[in-house]
Amino acid sequence: MAARVLVIGSGGREHTLAWKLAQSSHVQQVLVAPGNAGTACSEKISNAAISTSDHSALAQFCKDEKIEFVVVGPEAPLAAGIVGNLAAAGVRCFGPTAQAAQLESSKRFAKEFMDRHGIPTAQWRAFTKPEEACSFIMSADFPALVVKASGLAAGKGVIVAESREEACRAVQEIMQDKAFGAAGETVVIEELLEGEEVSCLCFTDGRTVAPMPPAQDHKRLLEGDRGPNTGGMGAYCPAPQVSKDLLLRITNTILQRTVNGMQQEGTPYTGILYAGIMLTKDGPKVLEFNCRFGDPECQVILPLLKSDLYEVIQSTLDGLLCASLPVWLGNCMAITVVMASQGYPGDYAKGVEITGVAEAQALGLEVFQAGTALKDGKVVTNGGRVLTVTAIREDLISALEGAKKGLAAIKFEGAVYRKDIGYRAIAFLQQPRGLTYKDSGVDIAAGNLLVKKIKPLAKATSRPGCDVDLGGFAGLFDLKAAGFKDPLLVSGTDGVGTKLKIAQQCNKHDTIGQDLVAMCVNDILAQGAEPLFFLDYFSCGKLDLDTAAAVVAGIAKACGKAGCALLGGETAEMPDMYPPGDYDLAGFAVGAVERGQKLPQLDGITEGDVVVGIASSGLHSNGFSLVRKIVAKSSLQYSSPAPDGCGDQTLGDLLLTPTRIYSQSLLPVLHSGHVKAFAHITGGGLLENIPRVLPPKCGVDLDAQTWRIPKIFSWLQQEGHLSEEEMARTFNCGIGAALVVSKDLTEQVLRDIQQHQEEAWVIGRVVACPEGSPRVRVRHLVEAMRINGSGLENGTMKSHFPVQLKKARVAVLISGTGSNLQALIDSTQEPSSAAHIAVVISNKAEVAGLDKAARAGIPTRVINHKLYKSRVEFDTAINQVLEEFSIDIVCLAGFMRILSGPFVRKWNGVQMPTSKPWTPASQ
Repeated sequence: MAARVLVIGSGGREHTLAWKLAQSSHVQQVLVAPGNAGTACSEKISNAAISTSDHSALAQFCKDEKIEFVVVGPEAPLAAGIVGNLAAAGVRCFGPTAQAAQLESSKRFAKEFMDRHGIPTAQWRAFTKPEEACSFIMSADFPALVVKASGLAAGKGVIVAESREEACRAVQEIMQDKAFGAAGETVVIEELLEGEEVSCLCFTDGRTVAPMPPAQDHKRLLEGDRGPNTGGMGAYCPAPQVSKDLLLRITNTILQRTVNGMQQEGTPYTGILYAGIMLTKDGPKVLEFNCRFGDPECQVILPLLKSDLYEVIQSTLDGLLCASLPVWLGNCMAITVVMASQGYPGDYAKGVEITGVAEAQALGLEVFQAGTALKDGKVVTNGGRVLTVTAIREDLISALEGAKKGLAAIKFEGAVYRKDIGYRAIAFLQQPRGLTYKDSGVDIAAGNLLVKKIKPLAKATSRPGCDVDLGGFAGLFDLKAAGFKDPLLVSGTDGVGTKLKIAQQCNKHDTIGQDLVAMCVNDILAQGAEPLFFLDYFSCGKLDLDTAAAVVAGIAKACGKAGCALLGGETAEMPDMYPPGDYDLAGFAVGAVERGQKLPQLDGITEGDVVVGIASSGLHSNGFSLVRKIVAKSSLQYSSPAPDGCGDQTLGDLLLTPTRIYSQSLLPVLHSGHVKAFAHITGGGLLENIPRVLPPKCGVDLDAQTWRIPKIFSWLQQEGHLSEEEMARTFNCGIGAALVVSKDLTEQVLRDIQQHQEEAWVIGRVVACPEGSPRVRVRHLVEAMRINGSGLENGTMKSHFPVQLKKARVAVLISGTGSNLQALIDSTQEPSSAAHIAVVISNKAEVAGLDKAARAGIPTRVINHKLYKSRVEFDTAINQVLEEFSIDIVCLAGFMRILSGPFVRKWNGVQMPTSKPWTPASQ
């Protein structure tokens, strides 16, 4: 279907947008409002006589003209709310909402936002009184020489002073003389940063960030960067000062962090995000944000876009940018030079005839018009910046020479332009440089800085037998000091597999470390071993400090959960071995077990023994190559909301739920003498891991209807059309570990497990297994998942299989004895009860209600409200436990805390206070 699109604006940027959209085979016509002489009449492009400030009339125009979507060029309409107003009228509009556009429309908002989200920027303060601003300038302990009008000032509201006195004069001009009108009612005073200034832009759909090649513009009017500031006299792209590794760092620490922060604050940012960045000796820092393409950066970036711009915009509006990332031309440079009217940026004449545009185009150049108009069939000047000449060549010097030929061909009286656009890049490229190890791709200083960052994290994992101090050649562990008498050492090693790919694609690196620790520590539990210390191996092509620090911080935190010391590790930076942004992990755990407590006790395992299943937290870290294949073939993206019934999170976050660590909770149970074997359900799923701890002639018979299967498994099975065997051989299916115990000790073991905050079920029994027969039989697996997944609609069809009656899972919230808790427990244990108490949550520790629940074998959680800053944070912690246990109903039994509005709304209709025993009749 041939589409019609509308571009808002009248400059060279808008001409470039229309030109690029018109190249799409999907586009029949591009309308530009108000446009200029360059967009007035070409094969697919024409101007539209419609007001862009009357959003109601504009929306009606779009409906009458069957406009597919609107692309907004300049910042003012975005700040005025054009996106929200058109969207409310049913018209799709490409760009951020007015709330999101505050990143540009309010410099104070932008600086406060950057501080909240740890985005590197200059030191600053904001003021509404000129005398306070001047006092700060004179007394600041940094060069406070940059004065900015906080509001929109057409790209000219920034004054870089050479002295504190000049900075104070700038404050007076902005605030008292109203040089920029209302935009200067608040001023931002910033530290003067030193370095190269570059423009880094990206497309974003609110979650995914697709960076563009970096560009550099030239603000000063005259050559050598002299003269007054302008809107921009030229630009080039890509800027060689920004390497691939540096662009990746900027993408992760600035662009992605900004988009994530806006999402977290409830103001998703969609469209073009532009970060003006200074490359300082301390790394890239944000000078300012713009909420649209820069002008003239647009004129050098879009000519390098190989992808169809119409398709990129559609994917962005649909929230599917991650599925169709834009592709850029390689091995070429673009340069654009602005031709301006005499007198610009001050007063200038209009109506001066322009000739030679066709001649310049005949040279293979693009001419994007800005301040032009048609008068008596002739193109005349109508603004300060009149047009730009863009050349695309294999290198910057030849591109500049090409642009100069076009500039010579185009003539109008008093034309002003620079002949040195790109001179900084040319000088940069011509600089002689002696090779260093860093030039080869290995940054020793960055590695040392990483060690400095993670040292205190590792130190915090010290334990009896080991005082962690990173930096030596090896680490020591004192078994005697750890309390062992006749120990056996146990070791295990593992990785995280392709779950890493999802973490890297979602740019979420803080939980993958727990997966690494859990995979190793849970393996050595199978021998009954207490984990003593852990070593990690982190390998990458280019070390990104923030990413590596996030991963190792996750490893250290997980070591704390496991009770082992992070004794050491290796960070390997190997250029060309990994694509930018990729890394790999390996872990090594060493533990010990007293000789008499070693597992499995193969001689003691007999037919009739019971298999106890311990709940997993989800997929853990196995089967992700299959998971990624299923997601790729589904209608969902990692940024999509999770399938129905899987919680209020994205699919990516759901899949990245960290692997559960069982050492602290299960070691007392394993050392009690009541457990004959422990199997970690890891790669190979249920079918291949349980036999590893059984005698040769034994197998197990499991019934999947006896345990809770998280709904993500139901979605994967239905979406991938996976067989029962494939599910059982690939995934843990909700069982993270399995214990073998004697039948007469089963109830005791279940109570012990539940007292240590784990959810457990009797899931099967040990059976005789003739040679050649399958050693694990899982009955009702697909049926149980279909029942569990019935009603899934997001990304899959509803189940049409018969649904068996299922007991409602109840969470009881208490603060003390739990009013009527015992009556609730007694009632739900009746066979006729339609409910099952899955967990009891208390905001106080060591209260009688927790003892009642423990005696009944009900899992408990303590969430101390005093540890949280607000009711919302406290309720969020409760909500996480409710989702962990797949709760259907919340019951308040003497719960003495006031719940927040968001929590009440979320559980509205499924929460109830109790003032009388909960009997089956009152359910």
